[in-house]
Amino acid sequence: MTTPEQWDLVVVGAGPAGSAAALGALTADPALRVLLLDRRDFPRDKSCGDGIAPHVLDALAEVGAGDVVDDWAPLRRLELARGDARVEGTMRRDVRVVPRQVFDARLVERAVAAGAVLRRHRATSVTGDGPPGTPALVSGTIAGHVVVGADGAHSLVRAALLGRRRQDRAIALRGYAPTPPELRGRQVIRYGERSQPSYAWAFDRGDGYANVGYGELLPGPGRGGAPSRQLLLDQLEALIPGAATGGTGWLGHHLPLSGWRWHQPSGRVLLVGDAAGLVNPLTGEGIYYAVATGIAAGRTAARCLAEGRPEAAGDLHRRGVRRVLGTHLKHTWTASRLSRSPAVVDAGIRAAARDQRVFDTLVELGLGDGRIDTRLATGLARSLVRGTDVARPPSIRP
Repeated sequence: MTTPEQWDLVVVGAGPAGSAAALGALTADPALRVLLLDRRDFPRDKSCGDGIAPHVLDALAEVGAGDVVDDWAPLRRLELARGDARVEGTMRRDVRVVPRQVFDARLVERAVAAGAVLRRHRATSVTGDGPPGTPALVSGTIAGHVVVGADGAHSLVRAALLGRRRQDRAIALRGYAPTPPELRGRQVIRYGERSQPSYAWAFDRGDGYANVGYGELLPGPGRGGAPSRQLLLDQLEALIPGAATGGTGWLGHHLPLSGWRWHQPSGRVLLVGDAAGLVNPLTGEGIYYAVATGIAAGRTAARCLAEGRPEAAGDLHRRGVRRVLGTHLKHTWTASRLSRSPAVVDAGIRAAARDQRVFDTLVELGLGDGRIDTRLATGLARSLVRGTDVARPPSIRP
């Protein structure tokens, strides 16, 4: 029998979560032997809204990659609308819209430059429950004292650890189209009438093209099938007319939405990003969760390896992620349940139109580590009482 090759850390999946895990580990201990596996070569495309929130860059700055998208145009203007309810305001911090074909490849390059070994490989199995002191095995031939599962929404690693668990999912379709004049310099989100959350988006990239798309919550088991590609395109056109004109590169994607609680088994196999089921259930945003949990997993792996107890990695990772994201996940889950009512969506938009701080809180809930605070709750309640009152324009920052 072939002796498995030995690595300190094996990362399955080299997207933002996996590359961040490699960077987190190698920043903590540059001497670690880190293997980064992915079934595809880079650069490669992936369906996504492409929004890179400032929280992502804050996290990457801690591992020496905060400048990875400095050459892409910053955006501050955001429109939120549903029917007649509308707000357009200025976000507190810049957001960038960077194609995943660019962003992911750059992160992989940074991980390799830091010392990771990148290999094209499709993992076929993961075994992490051997006798004490036994490394985890990937594909039966690659041994890792710690393994990180960063292999996306249909994660093999997650299935090996947790089985096929029921989880709310959304579906989205994304393309790239020339940016019309009325959408330049802006991010636009317009909510629809179908299974909430459902919305169309148009995010200007700043290079003459916009990322455009539409997504919605998938029905539960026994409640009908997924919407067709044509229906998704029709919804995009209905909500943001003309945004898809000339569009190319259409890709669909399933999103495993975060729940009230996050699961991480004990042991030496860790889950991060989409593979951990960490996708904002209010907006579908997942890059911040991917990068933050990836870096946390890498640091945890380095610490446990240094202490000679890699089998403790799962417990430490679970506590660490819950400490950083636990409260936020509960608030976004609550907000996503509330937003399934169109009246609540309208009330939130109108509250944001009256109060810049409510607008800021909604942005934080959707992009980063936001909470439902007293001001947002009060604004929602007042808007629900007022019903269809016409909102005044929001205060706009210079």
